[in-house]
Amino acid sequence: MIRGMTTIFAPGQPKAKPAPAVLRSVDLRGPAGRLEALVNEGAPDAPFAALVCHPHPLGGGTMNNKVVYHAMKAINDSKWGLGWPVLRFNFRGMGLSQGTHDGKAEAGDVLSALDWLENEYRRPLVVVGFSFGAMMALSACCLPSPRRATVRALAILGLPTQADGADYIYPHLSNCTIPKLFVSGESDQYAPAAQLAEVVAKATEPKQFILLPHADHFFTGQLEPMQSSLAGWLKEQLR
Repeated sequence: MIRGMTTIFAPGQPKAKPAPAVLRSVDLRGPAGRLEALVNEGAPDAPFAALVCHPHPLGGGTMNNKVVYHAMKAINDSKWGLGWPVLRFNFRGMGLSQGTHDGKAEAGDVLSALDWLENEYRRPLVVVGFSFGAMMALSACCLPSPRRATVRALAILGLPTQADGADYIYPHLSNCTIPKLFVSGESDQYAPAAQLAEVVAKATEPKQFILLPHADHFFTGQLEPMQSSLAGWLKEQLR
């Protein structure tokens, strides 16, 4: 059952059954061709499967980005109390993924990854996105799509509100009823706290906004608090 907003998370969560430490490579069929991907298998009885989307390809973002990796561990590693299978993939044009960077069409790559997850695990899905990956996750999951029915929670890490002289707004958040977690650093250079707070304020409930003190856009030195926020929120929301 999905619960409403929660506000307080404590470290030291109850542990799930240990998940097998199995990592395998998979190929996804994206709109622009093959997408290179990795899946960390979860516990056999895991109730959900998750997708984590990486930051901007033109800035060197890949599925091996440290924030993406640590987000995956918070969901997959049984020490955080979840032990779910997690898929990561390279957006078009990165690594061995075919196609070229577009900037908007990558939302279709996210949908292809969700299709694979649903067909592989036959269980509800959770989507996590970091930076550019957060933008594409919101586009894929909050705009009208058949996939919205299977996505039970969205975790948005380091959502940009300004970069390269441009401001980013997210009008589709006003109609997105999927439970949403926003985690950002207090010193995020691409999302001033006040500006991001305005974006979150316009988003439809249920939602939670966590601002991590001393953290920048990449959660430098603050990866564990990010993991704790993510794992704690998911356990409160999805029961």
